[in-house]
Amino acid sequence: MTARIERVVTEGVVDIDGTEHKVENNTWIVGDDDEVIVIDPARDADKILEQVGEREVLAVICTHGLPDHVGAAIEVASRDESVIALHPKDKQLWRDTWTETWPDIEMEDDGVFGVADVQLDVMETPGISPGGVSLYSEALGAVFTGKTLQADGPGKLGGEYPALPDQLTAIGGRLFTLPGDTRVLAAHGDEVTIGDLEPHFDDWVSGSLTRTATEEEGQLADGTRVAGIRLDPGDD
Repeated sequence: MTARIERVVTEGVVDIDGTEHKVENNTWIVGDDDEVIVIDPARDADKILEQVGEREVLAVICTHGLPDHVGAAIEVASRDESVIALHPKDKQLWRDTWTETWPDIEMEDDGVFGVADVQLDVMETPGISPGGVSLYSEALGAVFTGKTLQADGPGKLGGEYPALPDQLTAIGGRLFTLPGDTRVLAAHGDEVTIGDLEPHFDDWVSGSLTRTATEEEGQLADGTRVAGIRLDPGDD
């Protein structure tokens, strides 16, 4: 196997509901010496393309449609006339950043992308956004989780969980079914493994992520109950 994973870290400011947040983003490059796929191209296309070098960019994949995930997508893709992939449920988020263009590919659950000698399997993992996805490579022993799951637990948006039950359902029902030694490569922060995070899941489900001293046990900050979390995403 010749494929490898590279990380490019960019810095910037994200405006969420009128509040500015300073963030560092991970852009992931998967491929070999000839071709690559770029995952979550954040804001600095020059820095990303410098890391890519002369290799061909086959595709640009956005795990979410949020601005700090797609800010450099057009420029990175344009160099080699690459396709851009996004889940259709995040197209409106995409439109908030790119008003005159659409992604080329609408990703779906269980879709597959190939690069070098490995494949990336699409896993729907909504919560932060309706169309959030993760990309799993069994051969590389890694899953690219966007903002769904990070080294410190489930990701947030502006300090909040937009749809925590959906997010925990995706984490428990999809991501935590992967082998324990799978590398979790998120859009922010350092890497960790599935095995490092899975022992904390019961605490997350019990409400530890949002509970305050005045909230009763089992009650989440948005008013939902723990019972709303489905461990099997296929359950109604």
